[in-house]
Amino acid sequence: MAYGESPSLDLARPLPGGYGNRLFLFVVRRMASAGVNDAHAANAMLGAFGRSYRRPLILMRAMMLELARASSRKILVAPCCCARMTADEALTMDAISNALRAPQEAYEQVASLLGSDDALGALTCLQAVAQAHADLGRPLDLYAAG
Repeated sequence: MAYGESPSLDLARPLPGGYGNRLFLFVVRRMASAGVNDAHAANAMLGAFGRSYRRPLILMRAMMLELARASSRKILVAPCCCARMTADEALTMDAISNALRAPQEAYEQVASLLGSDDALGALTCLQAVAQAHADLGRPLDLYAAG
């Protein structure tokens, strides 16, 4: 690829339904583009969870850092304004929706996302984020009603 040429994004799937899923995807996109200390991501979490926002925010930061650490490939993320998901974002959403109810399937999805079998730490982070969102009333289930 030539310098300055942007990689083409395969926008495989539409945005997920449900406020929790869209919040998760927005925060992932913001943290991927602006860093884990992004103020817009923190504000979105504050708006969604109120005074209980710190737990899911810290866990999202840890998850993003673990995904970056463990990945042996680039994980493609679309811009925040995009109305569709990349294949990597879709795989992440599938993995987090399976993290609590089907951990073996989620592990395989995370390993595929990372391009590595060293995915246990990333899976644990996904499970912690999913549990925090569920505990605070914003479950991350792709098949939840809009």
